[in-house]
Amino acid sequence: MTRRVIALGFFDGVHLGHAALLRRAAEAAGPRDATPAVFTFDRPPKEVVTGVPCPLINSPEDRRELVSRLYGIREVIMAPFDREMMTTSWEDFITEILVGRYHAVHLVAGHDHRFGHKNAGTPELLQAKCAQLGLGCDIIPKVEVGGITVSSTYIRRLLELGQVERAAQFLGHPHTLTGPVRHGRGVGSVRLFPTANLVIPPHVLVPSHGVYVTRVYLPDGTDYAAVTNVGTRPTLDNGADVTVEACILDFQGDLYGKRLRLEFYQRLRDELRFDSLDALRSRIAADAEATRRYFEEHPV
Repeated sequence: MTRRVIALGFFDGVHLGHAALLRRAAEAAGPRDATPAVFTFDRPPKEVVTGVPCPLINSPEDRRELVSRLYGIREVIMAPFDREMMTTSWEDFITEILVGRYHAVHLVAGHDHRFGHKNAGTPELLQAKCAQLGLGCDIIPKVEVGGITVSSTYIRRLLELGQVERAAQFLGHPHTLTGPVRHGRGVGSVRLFPTANLVIPPHVLVPSHGVYVTRVYLPDGTDYAAVTNVGTRPTLDNGADVTVEACILDFQGDLYGKRLRLEFYQRLRDELRFDSLDALRSRIAADAEATRRYFEEHPV
Protein backbone atom coordinates (compact mmCIF):
# COMPACT_ATOMS: atom_id res chain seq x y z
CA MET A 1 0.00 0.00 0.00
CA THR A 2 1.35 3.42 -1.00
CA ARG A 3 1.03 6.01 1.76
CA ARG A 4 0.59 9.54 0.45
CA VAL A 5 0.94 13.11 1.63
CA ILE A 6 -1.57 14.88 -0.59
CA ALA A 7 -1.73 18.56 -1.54
CA LEU A 8 -5.25 19.64 -2.50
CA GLY A 9 -6.10 22.22 -5.17
CA PHE A 10 -6.63 22.90 -8.84
CA PHE A 11 -3.15 24.42 -9.23
CA ASP A 12 -3.80 26.41 -12.42
CA GLY A 13 -0.58 28.26 -13.14
CA VAL A 14 1.32 26.42 -10.39
CA HIS A 15 2.06 29.82 -8.85
CA LEU A 16 3.86 30.95 -5.69
CA GLY A 17 0.76 30.38 -3.57
CA HIS A 18 0.68 26.77 -4.77
CA ALA A 19 4.43 26.48 -4.22
CA ALA A 20 3.99 26.81 -0.47
CA LEU A 21 1.54 23.86 -0.47
CA LEU A 22 3.66 21.73 -2.74
CA ARG A 23 6.87 22.32 -0.79
CA ARG A 24 5.08 21.47 2.45
CA ALA A 25 3.73 18.23 0.93
CA ALA A 26 7.23 17.23 -0.18
CA GLU A 27 8.67 18.09 3.25
CA ALA A 28 5.99 16.18 5.13
CA ALA A 29 6.33 13.05 2.99
CA GLY A 30 9.92 12.19 3.93
CA PRO A 31 9.54 11.57 7.69
CA ARG A 32 6.33 9.61 7.03
CA ASP A 33 7.87 7.35 4.39
CA ALA A 34 5.12 8.54 2.06
CA THR A 35 4.82 9.66 -1.55
CA PRO A 36 4.34 13.44 -2.06
CA ALA A 37 1.24 13.72 -4.23
CA VAL A 38 -1.29 16.18 -5.62
CA PHE A 39 -5.02 15.61 -5.90
CA THR A 40 -6.56 17.78 -8.58
CA PHE A 41 -9.23 17.73 -11.29
CA ASP A 42 -9.09 17.41 -15.06
CA ARG A 43 -11.21 20.56 -15.53
CA PRO A 44 -12.24 23.51 -13.36
CA PRO A 45 -15.06 22.55 -10.98
CA LYS A 46 -16.41 26.10 -11.26
CA GLU A 47 -16.80 25.68 -15.04
CA VAL A 48 -18.69 22.41 -14.64
CA VAL A 49 -21.01 23.79 -11.96
CA THR A 50 -21.76 27.15 -13.60
CA GLY A 51 -21.48 26.18 -17.26
CA VAL A 52 -19.37 29.30 -17.86
CA PRO A 53 -16.13 28.55 -19.75
CA CYS A 54 -12.99 29.26 -17.74
CA PRO A 55 -9.82 29.76 -19.81
CA LEU A 56 -6.87 28.13 -18.09
CA ILE A 57 -3.29 29.25 -17.59
CA ASN A 58 -2.06 25.68 -18.07
CA SER A 59 -3.20 22.49 -19.70
CA PRO A 60 -3.51 19.42 -17.45
CA GLU A 61 -0.24 18.21 -18.97
CA ASP A 62 1.58 21.40 -17.99
CA ARG A 63 0.15 21.39 -14.47
CA ARG A 64 1.38 17.82 -14.05
CA GLU A 65 4.82 18.64 -15.42
CA LEU A 66 5.30 21.85 -13.41
CA VAL A 67 4.41 20.40 -10.00
CA SER A 68 6.76 17.49 -10.63
CA ARG A 69 9.71 19.37 -12.13
CA LEU A 70 9.66 22.38 -9.81
CA TYR A 71 8.49 20.96 -6.49
CA GLY A 72 9.34 17.28 -6.33
CA ILE A 73 5.77 15.99 -6.43
CA ARG A 74 6.03 12.33 -7.41
CA GLU A 75 2.41 11.55 -8.17
CA VAL A 76 -0.39 13.62 -9.68
CA ILE A 77 -3.88 12.26 -9.14
CA MET A 78 -5.98 13.98 -11.81
CA ALA A 79 -9.57 12.95 -11.14
CA PRO A 80 -12.46 13.59 -13.52
CA PHE A 81 -14.80 16.23 -12.12
CA ASP A 82 -18.00 14.35 -12.94
CA ARG A 83 -21.44 14.16 -11.30
CA GLU A 84 -20.27 11.61 -8.77
CA MET A 85 -17.46 13.87 -7.65
CA MET A 86 -19.70 16.94 -7.69
CA THR A 87 -22.23 15.33 -5.36
CA THR A 88 -19.75 13.74 -2.93
CA SER A 89 -20.03 15.26 0.55
CA TRP A 90 -16.96 16.91 2.02
CA GLU A 91 -16.69 14.18 4.68
CA ASP A 92 -16.89 11.35 2.14
CA PHE A 93 -14.35 13.14 -0.02
CA ILE A 94 -11.87 12.89 2.85
CA THR A 95 -12.74 9.45 4.22
CA GLU A 96 -13.75 7.54 1.09
CA ILE A 97 -11.54 9.11 -1.56
CA LEU A 98 -8.43 10.65 0.02
CA VAL A 99 -8.03 8.13 2.83
CA GLY A 100 -9.93 5.06 1.59
CA ARG A 101 -8.83 5.11 -2.04
CA TYR A 102 -5.49 6.95 -1.96
CA HIS A 103 -4.27 6.14 1.57
CA ALA A 104 -3.58 9.72 2.62
CA VAL A 105 -1.68 10.08 5.91
CA HIS A 106 -1.31 13.87 5.75
CA LEU A 107 -3.21 16.57 3.84
CA VAL A 108 -2.13 20.05 2.79
CA ALA A 109 -4.55 22.77 1.62
CA GLY A 110 -4.67 26.50 1.09
CA HIS A 111 -6.37 29.01 3.40
CA ASP A 112 -9.30 29.40 0.99
CA HIS A 113 -9.66 25.79 -0.19
CA ARG A 114 -13.26 24.60 -0.54
CA PHE A 115 -14.27 21.07 -1.40
CA GLY A 116 -17.12 18.58 -1.45
CA HIS A 117 -20.77 18.98 -2.47
CA LYS A 118 -21.71 22.65 -2.83
CA ASN A 119 -18.23 23.61 -1.56
CA ALA A 120 -19.34 22.83 1.98
CA GLY A 121 -15.86 21.71 3.04
CA THR A 122 -13.63 24.41 4.57
CA PRO A 123 -10.05 24.45 5.87
CA GLU A 124 -11.43 24.43 9.44
CA LEU A 125 -13.56 21.36 8.77
CA LEU A 126 -10.62 19.68 7.05
CA GLN A 127 -8.39 20.23 10.08
CA ALA A 128 -11.05 18.96 12.47
CA LYS A 129 -11.73 15.83 10.41
CA CYS A 130 -8.02 15.07 10.05
CA ALA A 131 -7.58 15.37 13.82
CA GLN A 132 -10.49 12.98 14.33
CA LEU A 133 -8.99 10.46 11.87
CA GLY A 134 -5.44 10.80 13.19
CA LEU A 135 -4.15 12.40 9.99
CA GLY A 136 -1.66 15.23 9.75
CA CYS A 137 -2.97 18.48 8.25
CA ASP A 138 -1.41 21.77 7.21
CA ILE A 139 -3.36 24.84 6.14
CA ILE A 140 -1.14 27.24 4.21
CA PRO A 141 -1.81 30.99 4.60
CA LYS A 142 -2.16 33.28 1.61
CA VAL A 143 1.00 34.37 -0.20
CA GLU A 144 1.48 37.98 -1.27
CA VAL A 145 3.90 39.69 -3.67
CA GLY A 146 4.17 43.44 -3.23
CA GLY A 147 0.99 43.50 -1.17
CA ILE A 148 -1.04 41.64 -3.84
CA THR A 149 -2.38 38.18 -3.06
CA VAL A 150 -1.03 35.61 -5.50
CA SER A 151 -3.95 34.06 -7.37
CA SER A 152 -4.64 32.33 -10.67
CA THR A 153 -7.26 34.99 -11.46
CA TYR A 154 -4.73 37.83 -11.17
CA ILE A 155 -2.07 35.96 -13.17
CA ARG A 156 -4.61 35.15 -15.87
CA ARG A 157 -5.34 38.87 -16.24
CA LEU A 158 -1.63 39.68 -16.51
CA LEU A 159 -1.22 37.14 -19.31
CA GLU A 160 -4.27 38.49 -21.13
CA LEU A 161 -2.49 41.86 -21.07
CA GLY A 162 0.77 40.35 -22.30
CA GLN A 163 2.58 41.18 -19.05
CA VAL A 164 4.58 37.96 -18.97
CA GLU A 165 7.44 39.38 -16.88
CA ARG A 166 5.10 40.51 -14.11
CA ALA A 167 3.20 37.21 -14.36
CA ALA A 168 6.49 35.36 -13.76
CA GLN A 169 6.94 37.29 -10.49
CA PHE A 170 3.70 35.75 -9.23
CA LEU A 171 4.14 32.36 -10.87
CA GLY A 172 7.68 31.86 -9.63
CA HIS A 173 8.63 30.61 -13.10
CA PRO A 174 8.09 31.69 -16.73
CA HIS A 175 4.62 31.17 -18.17
CA THR A 176 4.62 27.77 -19.88
CA LEU A 177 2.81 26.45 -22.93
CA THR A 178 3.33 22.89 -24.22
CA GLY A 179 1.98 21.39 -27.40
CA PRO A 180 2.76 19.43 -30.55
CA VAL A 181 4.24 21.13 -33.60
CA ARG A 182 1.85 21.20 -36.53
CA HIS A 183 2.44 21.86 -40.21
CA GLY A 184 2.11 25.51 -41.10
CA ARG A 185 1.99 27.02 -44.58
CA GLY A 186 5.76 26.65 -44.91
CA VAL A 187 6.29 30.36 -45.61
CA GLY A 188 8.27 30.94 -42.43
CA SER A 189 10.65 28.03 -42.81
CA VAL A 190 11.23 28.49 -46.53
CA ARG A 191 11.48 32.26 -46.83
CA LEU A 192 12.11 33.64 -43.35
CA PHE A 193 13.48 31.63 -40.42
CA PRO A 194 12.93 28.06 -39.14
CA THR A 195 9.65 28.11 -37.23
CA ALA A 196 7.51 25.79 -35.13
CA ASN A 197 3.74 26.25 -35.05
CA LEU A 198 2.40 24.99 -31.74
CA VAL A 199 -1.06 23.52 -31.36
CA ILE A 200 -2.75 25.42 -28.52
CA PRO A 201 -4.29 22.98 -26.02
CA PRO A 202 -8.09 23.27 -25.65
CA HIS A 203 -9.38 25.87 -23.18
CA VAL A 204 -5.87 27.25 -22.56
CA LEU A 205 -5.34 30.98 -22.91
CA VAL A 206 -2.34 32.42 -24.70
CA PRO A 207 -0.70 35.75 -23.85
CA SER A 208 -2.08 38.77 -25.67
CA HIS A 209 -1.15 39.11 -29.31
CA GLY A 210 2.43 40.21 -29.79
CA VAL A 211 6.03 39.11 -30.17
CA TYR A 212 7.85 37.58 -27.18
CA VAL A 213 11.28 36.54 -26.00
CA THR A 214 10.86 32.83 -25.33
CA ARG A 215 12.80 29.63 -24.80
CA VAL A 216 11.92 26.32 -26.43
CA TYR A 217 12.60 22.97 -24.73
CA LEU A 218 12.77 19.96 -27.04
CA PRO A 219 11.85 16.37 -26.09
CA ASP A 220 15.54 15.40 -25.87
CA GLY A 221 16.13 18.02 -23.16
CA THR A 222 17.97 20.56 -25.31
CA ASP A 223 16.75 24.16 -25.32
CA TYR A 224 17.03 27.15 -27.61
CA ALA A 225 16.23 30.84 -27.55
CA ALA A 226 13.23 31.68 -29.72
CA VAL A 227 11.22 34.65 -30.97
CA THR A 228 7.56 33.75 -30.67
CA ASN A 229 4.64 35.45 -32.37
CA VAL A 230 1.25 35.06 -30.75
CA GLY A 231 -1.56 36.24 -32.96
CA THR A 232 -3.01 36.05 -36.43
CA ARG A 233 0.09 36.60 -38.62
CA PRO A 234 -1.54 39.48 -40.54
CA THR A 235 1.31 39.74 -43.04
CA LEU A 236 1.07 36.08 -44.09
CA ASP A 237 -2.42 34.86 -43.19
CA ASN A 238 -6.03 35.98 -43.26
CA GLY A 239 -5.74 37.66 -39.88
CA ALA A 240 -8.34 35.40 -38.27
CA ASP A 241 -6.87 32.20 -36.84
CA VAL A 242 -4.77 32.59 -33.68
CA THR A 243 -1.37 30.88 -33.89
CA VAL A 244 1.65 30.48 -31.63
CA GLU A 245 4.67 30.45 -33.90
CA ALA A 246 8.19 30.14 -32.50
CA CYS A 247 11.20 31.14 -34.58
CA ILE A 248 13.92 28.97 -33.03
CA LEU A 249 17.36 30.55 -33.12
CA ASP A 250 20.46 28.52 -34.02
CA PHE A 251 18.46 25.36 -34.68
CA GLN A 252 18.19 23.13 -37.71
CA GLY A 253 15.98 20.07 -37.85
CA ASP A 254 12.49 18.71 -38.30
CA LEU A 255 10.17 19.22 -35.33
CA TYR A 256 6.82 18.33 -36.90
CA GLY A 257 4.76 16.19 -34.55
CA LYS A 258 7.13 16.62 -31.60
CA ARG A 259 5.98 18.18 -28.31
CA LEU A 260 7.71 21.40 -27.31
CA ARG A 261 7.62 23.33 -24.07
CA LEU A 262 7.61 27.07 -24.64
CA GLU A 263 8.52 29.49 -21.84
CA PHE A 264 7.67 33.21 -22.11
CA TYR A 265 10.18 35.73 -20.71
CA GLN A 266 9.49 39.20 -22.15
CA ARG A 267 7.12 40.97 -24.52
CA LEU A 268 9.04 42.67 -27.31
CA ARG A 269 6.32 44.43 -29.30
CA ASP A 270 2.81 44.35 -30.72
CA GLU A 271 2.01 42.12 -33.65
CA LEU A 272 2.32 44.24 -36.80
CA ARG A 273 1.33 43.99 -40.43
CA PHE A 274 4.23 44.52 -42.85
CA ASP A 275 4.05 45.59 -46.48
CA SER A 276 6.46 42.90 -47.66
CA LEU A 277 8.20 39.73 -46.61
CA ASP A 278 11.50 41.60 -46.70
CA ALA A 279 10.21 44.10 -44.14
CA LEU A 280 8.93 41.22 -41.99
CA ARG A 281 12.26 39.42 -42.32
CA SER A 282 14.18 42.51 -41.22
CA ARG A 283 11.98 42.99 -38.17
CA ILE A 284 12.26 39.35 -37.14
CA ALA A 285 16.06 39.65 -37.45
CA ALA A 286 15.92 42.63 -35.07
CA ASP A 287 13.65 40.66 -32.71
CA ALA A 288 16.13 37.75 -32.82
CA GLU A 289 18.98 40.08 -31.85
CA ALA A 290 16.93 41.48 -28.97
CA THR A 291 16.20 37.92 -27.82
CA ARG A 292 19.89 36.99 -27.89
CA ARG A 293 20.71 40.08 -25.81
CA TYR A 294 18.00 39.22 -23.32
CA PHE A 295 19.46 35.77 -22.60
CA GLU A 296 23.00 37.16 -22.48
CA GLU A 297 21.86 39.53 -19.75
CA HIS A 298 19.50 36.99 -18.08
CA PRO A 299 21.12 33.54 -18.39
CA VAL A 300 18.67 30.69 -17.81
